[in-house]
Amino acid sequence: MQTWLVTGGAGFIGGNFVLAAVAAGVRVINLDALTYAGNRDTLAALAGNPAHRFVHGDIADAALVSALLAEHRPQAVLHFAAESHVDRSIDGPAAFVQTNVVGTLSLLECVRDYWRALGGGERAAFRLLHVSTDEVYGSLGDSGKFSETTAYAPNSPYSASKAASDHLVRAFHHTYGLPTLTTNCSNNYGPYQFPEKLIPLIIQRALAGEPLPVYGDGRNVRDWLYVKDHCAAIRRVLEAGRVGETYNIGGNAERENIAVVRTLCALLDARQPRSDGSPRAQQITFVADRPGHDRRYAIDAGKIQRELGWQPAVSFEQGMAATVDWYLANTDWTARVLDGSYRLERLGSAA
Repeated sequence: MQTWLVTGGAGFIGGNFVLAAVAAGVRVINLDALTYAGNRDTLAALAGNPAHRFVHGDIADAALVSALLAEHRPQAVLHFAAESHVDRSIDGPAAFVQTNVVGTLSLLECVRDYWRALGGGERAAFRLLHVSTDEVYGSLGDSGKFSETTAYAPNSPYSASKAASDHLVRAFHHTYGLPTLTTNCSNNYGPYQFPEKLIPLIIQRALAGEPLPVYGDGRNVRDWLYVKDHCAAIRRVLEAGRVGETYNIGGNAERENIAVVRTLCALLDARQPRSDGSPRAQQITFVADRPGHDRRYAIDAGKIQRELGWQPAVSFEQGMAATVDWYLANTDWTARVLDGSYRLERLGSAA
């Protein structure tokens, strides 16, 4: 049985990844600091499962990380742990530098030392996979797509901190020979997403009969990737990706934000109509744009398709319907998340 150390495995993407990995027969050591977006409820199905060990701790705790590596001797480290919300990075950039830059550096140093001490065969087979974002590339105009050779041009404290972590991973490969892989993904959505992000935020506010805030004119474009497709792509890169390479992962589903919100309204109207029968699109409210809001992201995922044979299996329409159905069926999960400090308020106004 393979053993993997996963950082940030109680978060949205990491939690979905851990659930799928354990189901596939992998033993997972799950290290998570349980900040506001970390939620052990996401891992409830793994309670008592000997193939999953949860460790509450910080990636910047070098003694803890080194001890976990020495004790469990993983064949791979998958690095999901990150501060990840642009709006929060506007309000408090220091936390993003601490986790995404300082924390990643500390993790890399521990993993490098562990890898160096491995025997020949184990050392050759070992991999560190760093999960990153398309936001490091900046913003696109009306045409074109981000490729793995696109120059970095981050525009928010969040994307700047992720760009720094990407560069550190690259440097550890080229300087020390550490066998790394990096993935840069487009906007994820699906089950277990913290409700500050657009799709779960709109679902919760729509069900509560509250205004549905849309930044600016609503025509900012994102490429939407269903989280389970993303997790499958990461597993494929880990399995067969070329050491030292970067792979962009996209959903082939560019949509304007306003179109995403209208799709959610229509799905909710069909499944759980308002008592007065009025369409939820009437709740849409345009609000002042956030500072430095990138206009368009789009991913060219041709490299991962050509080299590794991966492409998304779930269409935007299928994924959105499945996501709405999941949130409607798991209101207790959302209610427990909202027992914390977040109350669906706007973040990142820089006011």
